[in-house]
Amino acid sequence: MADTETSSAPTVWEELTSPLNLVLIAVIVYLVYKIIRSNFETESSVPAPPPPLPKLRKDLTVAELANYDGTQPDGRVLLAVNGVVFDVTRGKRFYGPGGPYSAFAGKDATRGLATGQVAASDKEYDDCSDLAADEIASAKEWEEQFREKYDIVGRLLKPGETPNKYSDDETEDKKSQ
Repeated sequence: MADTETSSAPTVWEELTSPLNLVLIAVIVYLVYKIIRSNFETESSVPAPPPPLPKLRKDLTVAELANYDGTQPDGRVLLAVNGVVFDVTRGKRFYGPGGPYSAFAGKDATRGLATGQVAASDKEYDDCSDLAADEIASAKEWEEQFREKYDIVGRLLKPGETPNKYSDDETEDKKSQ
């Protein structure tokens, strides 16, 4: 009797067409497609960052400062610390709408920063005269950090105080000398 053996090993075609291998092949083809497609995307399809806002130099009242809470079309965010108004628009993810410190946007943040409470004063003008010595020192440290990181806009005006006139090339440092 002739011994006829049939091969029980699957052929290459049978291996490739198994359901598991078909799924793996489809995933690989999809990933290769995404890689190739991403290499051909143009830079114009990525939205350009908005143009930088012009530098703002002016003294503000508490009411005027409230207009710069980041909700306006230009998105500018200002806050005051120890009577100095800072443009914190660069830190919008912290101070802008939805940020962890958004309560300070458009307000005098001195009391909140000094006491460690994320809340700004709702007073028309808060002179912070009732703060303890360690709270005053804390507010001063915050002011120094803001001075190093953000542009100074001007001063927060007390009621009845008149604003300074700033020239385009004048800085706060020149003004305070």
